[in-house]
Amino acid sequence: MPTSSDNPTGLAAVAAAAKQAPGRGIPPVHLWHPEHCGDIDIVIQRDGLWMHEGSPIGRPELVRLFSTILRKDADGYVLVTPGEKLSITVEDLPFRAVAVDIEADRLTFTTDVGDEVEAGPEHPIVVDTDPVTGEPAPRVHVRADLWARIARSVFYELVEAAEVEGGQWIVRAQGQAFVLGPVSAE
Repeated sequence: MPTSSDNPTGLAAVAAAAKQAPGRGIPPVHLWHPEHCGDIDIVIQRDGLWMHEGSPIGRPELVRLFSTILRKDADGYVLVTPGEKLSITVEDLPFRAVAVDIEADRLTFTTDVGDEVEAGPEHPIVVDTDPVTGEPAPRVHVRADLWARIARSVFYELVEAAEVEGGQWIVRAQGQAFVLGPVSAE
């Protein structure tokens, strides 16, 4: 007779599905289309901290595990398994680019969950600017419709490596030019 542990649900199902990705791989979440089961009280805060039921998820391995089954659908961010789809809250972007390796025509970002992303045609850098404050909000594409907010210190590294062209700070990677923002008169 099957037990509830044979068919886990909720957080247990999420963890079980995430473990299907060996090493640092990503499970094929784009192939999973279960019914929406509701919400799970997981919040990815603006600073990148993952919370569950109001408490920080303290194990980085568990956060990494959950990040591998994260997907953005038309109705928002979800954790998806072959049998369940649970909505979560993301206050800004799901990931943070916390380091960058700058080499010749390569910019390789490392996220707070351990993903490595090489900027280029498939992984653009986009910098939105707040129209009121002029504050830049840089991000880099990670996978599918998931992005990483570039940490301020990492953005400073990019600006230091940038060149000025046409009044803009520009960095290049894989033959692509990415505009970081205008050269200020100040």
